[in-house]
Amino acid sequence: MLRVPVGGRRLDILEWLRDPAAHFPPERHGCLVDGVDAATLATKLGVSHAVARTHLDLLVGVGLLRARRVGRRTLCRRDEYRIA
Repeated sequence: MLRVPVGGRRLDILEWLRDPAAHFPPERHGCLVDGVDAATLATKLGVSHAVARTHLDLLVGVGLLRARRVGRRTLCRRDEYRIA
């Protein structure tokens, strides 16, 4: 069975990443255009880093987010081509 982002939190994540500058505080290192990391998302959701990472990994796995390593962080952003 294909796991899809039917959970409210995952849909919220997709919506927030549509315009990350409006939903997340400015980054100290980098730009929100590059994506959001699990620590920032965990703070926004009020959950642990591991739970936020699981949500992001699932969304990357089904192709709705793209992940990119920048230093020690993995930044995720929407894959607009696949979402459309």
